[in-house]
Amino acid sequence: MTSHILVVDDVEKNVRLLADVLGARGYRTSTAASGSAALDSIRRDPPDLVLLDVMMPGMDGYAVCRAIRADPVHAMLPVVLVTALDPAQERVKGLEAGADDFLNKPVNQAELMARVRSLLRIKAYHDEIQRQKAELAEWNRTLEQRVADGVAQLERVGRLKRFFSPQLAEAIVGGDASDPLVSHRREITVVFLDLRGFTAFTETADPEDVMGVLREYHAAMGRLILEHEGTLERFTGDGIMVFFNDPVPIPDAAPRAVRMALAMQAAVAQLADGWQRRGYRLSMGVGIATGFATLGAIGFEGRIDYGAIGTVTNLAARLCAEAAGGEVLVSQRVVAALGPGFQTEARGEIQLKGFQRLVPVLRVCG
Repeated sequence: MTSHILVVDDVEKNVRLLADVLGARGYRTSTAASGSAALDSIRRDPPDLVLLDVMMPGMDGYAVCRAIRADPVHAMLPVVLVTALDPAQERVKGLEAGADDFLNKPVNQAELMARVRSLLRIKAYHDEIQRQKAELAEWNRTLEQRVADGVAQLERVGRLKRFFSPQLAEAIVGGDASDPLVSHRREITVVFLDLRGFTAFTETADPEDVMGVLREYHAAMGRLILEHEGTLERFTGDGIMVFFNDPVPIPDAAPRAVRMALAMQAAVAQLADGWQRRGYRLSMGVGIATGFATLGAIGFEGRIDYGAIGTVTNLAARLCAEAAGGEVLVSQRVVAALGPGFQTEARGEIQLKGFQRLVPVLRVCG
């Protein structure tokens, strides 16, 4: 950006000489023939430096310099006094008035340019410091709000991580996924898990043993839910509900749900070996169904959960209740979405609680 220099002198020849010299060096110049005109010019079009003659009728250079320094806006505006009087005497008066430097008449062009460049460099440093100071003040002004926003975001991420994978929770808060807590309708695949023999186990085992088994079970199931990017609806003791295709649609909801269920059965089989050595006979049944549900936030202020409501959730729960230990039972719609690579066999038409008609049920074999 071209620096702007104001030349102030009541002698037109002196003004034209200085303006021509500075203009030839690439500076933008403006001129004033009196002290009052100089102050008006500074207010209208602030310069980066002022070359100010001392001896002028009316308002002399010292008075103009004092007026410039009295305005906080222009307190750091470089002012060079140009004088033909005794340099030693005028220098003291000029410093007292607030001048930054001096030039003697007749003006030496090399000295003029050296002083102009030096003062403009200092002015540029000052302007940069002021800019940084303003940025720091603005940053401090908004820091409290940014901290509050950051805390709110962390709280929201923490809440979403109860339902979704950490990656998905971060994406939702970051705006890369829609807000799932807003009620919406979508086709999902629901998986229900439940331990067989758990009620009898709790009646005979110590509470510490029950909690130990649940911790192992939840840890193993939770790891597989995250690996398959399922949405955890809830833990209810030994019961777990997971669904797929929400909040982010996926093309393979049913196959992914079945793969997760088979991996979970394998994990529970390993856990069951250890449990059996401790005298606990536990296994797991799984039910899977595909259908439309309404999803979103459920609860009240202070306690909000994320849930799915619809016939599909009831069907998955009834299939889970019907499944024997080690079984994965699925609905016809799930099998239709599986495609090749999965082995299933008919379990027959079963009367499930809450359903008026018989429901065709299939078992996933592998």
